[in-house]
Amino acid sequence: MSRMPIVGITCYVEPVTRGDWVDQLSVVLPAMYVRHVERAGGVAVVLPPRVDLDPASVEAAASDVLGAVDALVIAGGADIESSRYGAAPDLTAQAARRDRDEWELALARVSRARRTPTLGVCRGMQIMAVETGGTLEQHVPDRTSTTVHSPAIGEFAWHPVTTVAGTRVAAILGDGAHEVPTYHHQAVLTHPGFVPAAWHADGTLEAMEDDGEPFRLAVQWHPEAGEDNRLFAALVRAASL
Repeated sequence: MSRMPIVGITCYVEPVTRGDWVDQLSVVLPAMYVRHVERAGGVAVVLPPRVDLDPASVEAAASDVLGAVDALVIAGGADIESSRYGAAPDLTAQAARRDRDEWELALARVSRARRTPTLGVCRGMQIMAVETGGTLEQHVPDRTSTTVHSPAIGEFAWHPVTTVAGTRVAAILGDGAHEVPTYHHQAVLTHPGFVPAAWHADGTLEAMEDDGEPFRLAVQWHPEAGEDNRLFAALVRAASL
């Protein structure tokens, strides 16, 4: 590929106040994602939810979008609506973001069918699991009795994860334990089509991958919030092939 790979990144559409403009509906993505993609040699484009489309048309739009990019990042964000995986909402569940759910599940489906290199981040990992029929643990502290994965509101924490030997994630990051930035209260429980690629010591799944695909993996932590660029660099390399 002679040009820089184009990496699509999912995002929010949110009211934003800037100076005299109050609650202006805006496309919103933490710049950390863009900087990591650029540092890895890619060009970042944002993929806002298609709120103008009926559900039947979202799939076609996802196909068109993925035909125009070389790789996909399904970014972090709010909890997925629990009805998407057949569960009642936990009392700790955040307000549903049906616009992102519908759009990102379609992108996950189409990217899998097209074999688009894909990296899921936090919520993105959960989207990828739910899209294949998986389920989520709605509040990890209920099991662990700790808030190690998200100890403070609006602040990333750090904790160790251990990669699974022989996985692509281990090949990228190395075998053993790694300190990673974290901010989540939900986690993947079941994940059809994916194999575990990293764990926290408390039994929380921290990464998964489709070992039948060249690059289709996801992490529960937030690599965009740290300096380690290796996951984004691996995605951009895969997009270059």
